[in-house]
Amino acid sequence: MHSSTLLIIVLGLMSLAYYLGRKRAIVSAGGAGRISTLHSLPTYYGLYAALWAGIPAILLMGLWTAFQDEILVALVKAELPGSMLEGLSPGAVGLLVNDIKNLASGAIVSRVATPEMQAAADRFALFSQIAVWAMWLGVLALAVGGMAFAWLRTNPRMRARNRVESIFMVILVVFSSIAILTTLGIVLSVLFESLRFFQEISPLDFFFGTLWSPQTALRADQVGASGAFGAVPLFTGTLMVSTIAMLVAVPIGLMSAIYLSEYAPRRVRSWAKPTLEVLAGVPTVVYGFFAALTVAPFIRELGMSMGLNVASESALAAGLVMGVMIIPFVSSLSEDVINAVPQAMRDGSYALGATQSETIRRVVIPAALPGIVGGVLLAVSRAIGETMIVVMAAGLAANLTANPLDSVTTVTVQIVTLLTGDQEFDSAKTMAAFALGLTLFVVTLALNVIALHIVRKYREQYE
Repeated sequence: MHSSTLLIIVLGLMSLAYYLGRKRAIVSAGGAGRISTLHSLPTYYGLYAALWAGIPAILLMGLWTAFQDEILVALVKAELPGSMLEGLSPGAVGLLVNDIKNLASGAIVSRVATPEMQAAADRFALFSQIAVWAMWLGVLALAVGGMAFAWLRTNPRMRARNRVESIFMVILVVFSSIAILTTLGIVLSVLFESLRFFQEISPLDFFFGTLWSPQTALRADQVGASGAFGAVPLFTGTLMVSTIAMLVAVPIGLMSAIYLSEYAPRRVRSWAKPTLEVLAGVPTVVYGFFAALTVAPFIRELGMSMGLNVASESALAAGLVMGVMIIPFVSSLSEDVINAVPQAMRDGSYALGATQSETIRRVVIPAALPGIVGGVLLAVSRAIGETMIVVMAAGLAANLTANPLDSVTTVTVQIVTLLTGDQEFDSAKTMAAFALGLTLFVVTLALNVIALHIVRKYREQYE
């Protein structure tokens, strides 16, 4: 008995409640010809009944599904013999419970099943079946009860429209709060882990150190793994690759947007813009292949022909390909913003004797500047957060260099590297990823603040 089946049944009951609520409203008004005596349209009475039939039942089903497993595990653990849990660490207890659950579902277990484990697995399967039946009965009873409650309260004087709008307002506030709380949870989780990291590694060593070697010793006699967490090479690599990408994306994207919105004929615009936006739909791993197999060897051969020492993986290759990938973010958003500038402003400029290029430079671009800055900021964030292209085209070496022909790495690449595989989340090596993530968050926030300041300054000047 799957939860999806129960959800479909609840949706069916909501449809039935809508039909019955609407029909009862019409009947209570004295027929279809007297619906003007109702406070609200019959549709609102149907929606009121459907919401009462669906929302409480769906909430119960969601809460039940979220906490059912934890409650069942607690019940099974409470009935386990003390000899099975004696001397086990919390992690070992978790593995034991996981084996019991796998044994109950018929999956593979990591140890020989003892009679005690089999008995616990049988109890877990029984409790699970009882919980599923109880959920079905509770959810269906709540749905039918909500439908009956709304049906009984339906009368011509009931303010159905006001109540339905209030319910939708509450739903919107709840979902908005979920988005805000999710953001807050992400920030706090990264912040707490970063504070743990800075308790072991000095912030001065992290932000101003020039050596990045996060390998830490697992044994007391291990040599060459003391760990060095100077993140300056990562910051310079990220800045270099992002700068190269923006030097490619911003001019090309902005000029493309100006051409498509101001100069291009309608036929050219109809096929050129979709073709340009196809670049945004190409997976980043494909760009990585292109950078590693085509661009990087071409740059290396070109540099060697000029007598330059070019690494097989370079920041220049990654930045150029990343810039091509980011072009649609700048061009598409900038074109939409430029097209949103009222035509009356252009006509007024032409009436004063300005040419088309003067109108674009002195009227259209200043008016569209806030949106253009927003598009560029989005492109910068996209460049800072890119990982796959850098891994395949720039490498993993944390080199402190200002030469774009050398191999570099970025903050996001190191975050992926630190969290790949089986890691202990109480070591400085793993917690360094959270410190890097917090640094990226602060940098992105600073970019937003700077962009808002620029937009506000130019907007006031224009007004």
